[in-house]
Amino acid sequence: MATLATFFKRSDAVGMAAGRRETIRAQVDPFRLRALPNDDIYFYSKKIDNSRVIRQADPAARGECWSAVGAAAVLLMLGASIIAPHVGSVLAGYKLEALKQERQSLVNERRELDVKEAGLLSPERLNDLARARNLTNPAWDQVIHLDTPSLDTNFARNQAPASTQDIRRPAVSSR
Repeated sequence: MATLATFFKRSDAVGMAAGRRETIRAQVDPFRLRALPNDDIYFYSKKIDNSRVIRQADPAARGECWSAVGAAAVLLMLGASIIAPHVGSVLAGYKLEALKQERQSLVNERRELDVKEAGLLSPERLNDLARARNLTNPAWDQVIHLDTPSLDTNFARNQAPASTQDIRRPAVSSR
């Protein structure tokens, strides 16, 4: 019973003695939350001004920084030398595929041109063109056959006729 004095408030004890316990509890808000832990503690923050404080120079920090930069550069170069062949082979593969596609398109274009050429050089078309322009077959003296040996050897050459050129004189070559 010694703890009952600390358990009840003085107003509760008076209310119980008077028989009004139910009326006091009825006046308390049923939706009221209990207090948060440490809600009554207030932390005071003091503004600290460190603008006049100067950091003490560390002579070893500069060397450590440059050694870290050098190590990072060496690692970067090592990584680049490992990755560079793979990147080169990938780029070469892309170029090879582009060249294959270009070759295929050129083959298709050549097939189309061969079909067009065959259509343009067909004997039926040539005969139709000859009839449309009133072309006739050449006379017998207008046809010269180049595959048979002829007496006039100067005909299909880029030189003067034999009468103006000495046949026995050899050609001068510059060495």
